[in-house]
Amino acid sequence: MPYLLIAMLSLTLLSGCQSAYYSAMETVGVHKREIMVDRVEEATEAQQDAQQQFSSALEALKALNQFDGGELEAAYNNINDQYEASSEAAEKVNSRIAAIEDVADALFDEWQNELSLYTSNKLKRQSEQKLNNTKASYRRMLSAMHRAEQKMTPVLNTLRDNTLYLKHNLNAAAIGSLQGEFNTLQRDIQRAIADMQAAIAESERFLSTLNNKA
Repeated sequence: MPYLLIAMLSLTLLSGCQSAYYSAMETVGVHKREIMVDRVEEATEAQQDAQQQFSSALEALKALNQFDGGELEAAYNNINDQYEASSEAAEKVNSRIAAIEDVADALFDEWQNELSLYTSNKLKRQSEQKLNNTKASYRRMLSAMHRAEQKMTPVLNTLRDNTLYLKHNLNAAAIGSLQGEFNTLQRDIQRAIADMQAAIAESERFLSTLNNKA
């Protein structure tokens, strides 16, 4: 990467000014549409990672339910690791969604403003219709992402509760007490995974719309 580009990006990141960041990227030929595509793909990847992590957490709870003797400290450490990894995965999804919202605002504002530059009414109408279609697809995608995001909260709450309970009650009776939480956690994880899959499907449709393939 050219040193000039690195310097420009460093300055914009330090300033925290997203508009300056987009301007800097455009000077090297990277436009908001491309950034949007990249961020949607990154959010999709983060959701896929979260699906896998939540499934791993569920497997860890299954193993805990079948605990029949052994090192209780190891059981706690395993559940704690799963909680921390799940929390990190959820935070990554949250930040990726926020990044999409930021570039979407900039992209749609620019697109709307540039409609006034057309001299051809026909091309203006076509561009405006494409903008409206893209916005509608974006809203569906974002709504699906936020639904999935919200479904992660009860999963993390249950994992945290389980982790805290084990931490302060390292005995077989404590593990028995947590078995009643398993069915609820399993249901919540399945719902979260299903909603993330729906969000991923909406992301694919949005990218298709953005790239003039739908």
